[in-house]
Amino acid sequence: MREVSVSLLICLHSYRTFYITGIAGAGIDSLRKRSRRQSTSRPHHTIPKTPILLPRSPTRSPLNVPNLVEPSTTGLLQQQKDTRSECATKMAPSPLLPQLPADDSMLTRRFGAETANYFSGNPLNRVSFLRDNRDFLQAAFAHPSARFLALDKLAPLVHTAEKSIAWITREDVAPVTGSGPFDKTEEDMINDFNSEESHPVIILLGLDDKQKMTASDQDVFQHKDYKGTPYFAVDFTENQDVVTSLASREGLSFNQDQRSLGFNPGEAAIYGQARAVMAWNDRNPFCSQCGQKTLPVHAGAKRACPPTDMAGGEKRDRKPCASRGTVSNISFPRTDPTIIVAVVSADGTKVLLGRNKRWPKYWYSTLAGFLEPGESIEEATRREVWEESGVTVGRVVLHSSQPWPFPGSLMIGAIAQALPGDGEKIFLGNDPELEDAKWFPMAEVRKALSSGVSNLGQSAPPEYVEGDLRVPPDTAIANRLMTAVVGGYNGAFPKI
Repeated sequence: MREVSVSLLICLHSYRTFYITGIAGAGIDSLRKRSRRQSTSRPHHTIPKTPILLPRSPTRSPLNVPNLVEPSTTGLLQQQKDTRSECATKMAPSPLLPQLPADDSMLTRRFGAETANYFSGNPLNRVSFLRDNRDFLQAAFAHPSARFLALDKLAPLVHTAEKSIAWITREDVAPVTGSGPFDKTEEDMINDFNSEESHPVIILLGLDDKQKMTASDQDVFQHKDYKGTPYFAVDFTENQDVVTSLASREGLSFNQDQRSLGFNPGEAAIYGQARAVMAWNDRNPFCSQCGQKTLPVHAGAKRACPPTDMAGGEKRDRKPCASRGTVSNISFPRTDPTIIVAVVSADGTKVLLGRNKRWPKYWYSTLAGFLEPGESIEEATRREVWEESGVTVGRVVLHSSQPWPFPGSLMIGAIAQALPGDGEKIFLGNDPELEDAKWFPMAEVRKALSSGVSNLGQSAPPEYVEGDLRVPPDTAIANRLMTAVVGGYNGAFPKI
């Protein structure tokens, strides 16, 4: 058998129990800008001769087939197996992370269990096809069981001590929304549009159709075949008297620290949905096609550019707009795809991490950046890593994704392997985004994951030793990517 050197095989599968999480705690600053383009040409991507990262099923782990491994490598494999067991013992599942039901499907047996990150795992049925159904919206909004998420400048109303959403009732929102905000059809709303009037944005979040229905049938909301508790989000920003009244209730407050909420997985996902859609409405009061004021329709999930305006008491035509009469992506909430990647060295012993100068001292994370038009995820990963760190990446493997509602990104988590030799050299002169980038030994990253985690605005944990590496918390997809690569998934022969 051809002797093959040992390389890191990413356990995207077997250790899913320990990966389920999400805040994109890394590359936060890189998401605030598009990468600056340089005139320097990039190195051509080539395939290395050393083993590269590839996904595989846990049922075909090289540790289970020692007869396929050269004798010279079996001792190292046993050492790697011991490291993996030790890592599993220390990394217990976080209570903040979504727990998926057991799955014995063909795909799970082949590729391993699905990874769910923080801000995913929404328990609501979004029933998106009913957002323009006036009868449904009227009945759902008016039903006694309906629950509402109050937002003030995107900050949620919470039970301060319990760190949970403070759901309010229809009576609580009536002073802001009125009794029948969905009484008009979309056609009538557009026809009666008055740019001088202002109305709060009301977002349909969905139905909780998974709860056990213990109430009598007449107490449960139902529209045709769809049954459950209706959930909405309401923007109270322009009604500060109501905001003050709600926040004055015992134990309630609007949580302004929106990246350190501490919500359980279900509420985090619901808030993430509400925040992303509300933020999009806030940023798009005017049409990006013609510049005229827009109107929220589809229960907050679409903005229309009406052809007429009742401002001044008399209907008048507005200037033409290409967004009318057609399906246009400018009319709907946008999600910006963003790669975030843990890069391992060619020999699988180190992890590439970077830091921004505004971050706390010793705080490092994985690299991240926006995808560009006409670019695949793999290409974007190679480009961003090279532009930010000078490192040349070969194989790229997708790990998991995470909705990131600050304001509306989809973090696409990947694990990549640097090309050997010059491919691992760090050069920060392409894009000045990073203050520093380093190769950290696996052991150092593993230690940081157990004693050096914190959000950007938080102090280091008590067990942290000053001068050691600090990394994002376990609710960060960056943390989950690091956990994946330090978990000890090493192999010694070509993968599938």
